[in-house]
Formats: sequence, C-alpha cells, structure tokens
Amino acid sequence: RLQKEGWIVEREGAQWFRTTEFGDEKDRVVVRANGVKTYYASDIAYHLEKIERGYDVLVDVWGSDHHGYIPRVKAVLQAAGIDAERLRVMLVQFVNLLQNGKQISMSTRSGEFETLKSVVDEVGKDAARFFFLMRKNDAHLDFDLELAKKQSNENPVYYVQYAHARICSVFKMAAEKGVAEVAAEKVELSLLTAGEEIDLVKQVQEYQRMLAGAARDFAPHRVSFYLLELASRFHKFYNTQRIVDETNVPLSQARMVLCRTVQRVLQAGLSIYAVSAPDTM
Repeated sequence: RLQKEGWIVEREGAQWFRTTEFGDEKDRVVVRANGVKTYYASDIAYHLEKIERGYDVLVDVWGSDHHGYIPRVKAVLQAAGIDAERLRVMLVQFVNLLQNGKQISMSTRSGEFETLKSVVDEVGKDAARFFFLMRKNDAHLDFDLELAKKQSNENPVYYVQYAHARICSVFKMAAEKGVAEVAAEKVELSLLTAGEEIDLVKQVQEYQRMLAGAARDFAPHRVSFYLLELASRFHKFYNTQRIVDETNVPLSQARMVLCRTVQRVLQAGLSIYAVSAPDTM
C-alpha cells in the first residue's frame, strides 16, 4: 500500500520509508538488502492493521529510551492519511529495585537482572501491582522489596487493604451488639456532622470524577493516590469516632451507611488494579 503511494522506495537494494517527509532526520529502512524485514516493518503493519480493525485511539507502551521512535510511527499514520494524534505513546521510566536500602544491580548486557515474576513471587501480586501503579508512567520508581512485604501502615497497599478489613470488622461488631444495618434511604444521614465524617463523605464524592479524569488522561496512578487518601480519612474517622454504639442506634446506623459506602468504593478502586480487598488482616 505504501509502496504504491510512493512512500516506500528502493535504494541500494533496500526498501526505505521516506520519513524525512515528516520531519525525521533520515529515511528509515523497512526491508534490508538481504530481504530481512526490520522492526519498523512489523510496526508499520501492526498500526495500520489496528486502525483497520476500527480502533479510534492507539495506545503504545514503550520504554523511555524509545522516545525518538515516536515520529517514525506517526509518519506511518500520516502517510496513510490517518490523524497522527490518534496514537498515544506512554513512555515508561526504569524501575530501581531496592533491598535493605540498597539498589539491586542489574545489567542486561552482563545478563544480571531480576524478572517481574521473581518480584511477584517475593512480594505477592497485590503489592507488585499497587507499587507499580503508584507512580506516573514517566516517573522513575524505586521499588522497595522490604517495604512491599511489610504488614504495617508503612506499606501503601497494606494501608488501603487494612481500611477495608477494618470496615468488615465494624459490621461484625454491629452484628454482635445487635445494631442492624439499615438502607441509606431509611437512615438519618443528617446526623453525620463530625469533621472526620464530612471529610470522608467529600472524598467518596470525588471517586467518579477522579476515575473519569484518570481514564481520560491515561493516568492509572491517580487511583492509588485516591485510595490512599480515602484510607487515610477512614482510619482517622475510625480512630476518633465510636462507630457502633448500642446506646445511640440512629447515629450508629448512619455511620454504618458511611462505612458501607467507603467499603464499596475501596472495593471498586482496588478491583481496577485487580488487587484484593481482604475481610480480615
């Protein structure tokens, strides 16, 4: 297709894409003189085929050292009469693995490296997923293996999961004390006037807007920021307010509605990362 339209030409026995027409510093080889196709050839085929399959936006995830390759792929789309802005390239920075406060030395050239599987085997899938998604893709990440294994509030994923487990304990306590859970529309929510309660309500209300923005901007790290803040506000509420009080059932039921709402948001946010929401910890 591109040859017929004059974008790929033969020189010195090889096939060249005229990328200089789109601002590249030099034309790029698609098929070498010996007949072997370059990586560029498969990239051309992949992106044009994906457009033909009906995709509106193409999202590529590359290492940050491939930044200079972006104009070449956009040149393919432009040559085919496709808006190059339909391609979104997410450049991912390198990850430093830390153990006992020291960086683990890795070099692909010398064959010394840790696989993602070995990281998951050591810290578990929940911690691995959450830690990798705590930073913007274009920001460097120091992955602390010891921190990821800690069963304490210092560990971000533990901190969020613990908030969910605490909520489960609230409902267990309520059942033991005979305080029934009631539907939100039957509860006096106006009783929720404490500062910690209002802060929690405000954070819950931000969930849909945060999620829409994260999806629009290809920014999944915002979900982890949000969940950490929600967990922080819940822990503060839990530590300062008596949630289940059999001597004040209306207030207890209002607070239980708030807890159930927070629980659902925590579950929804963690499920986006495919991270578990444990009942006990």
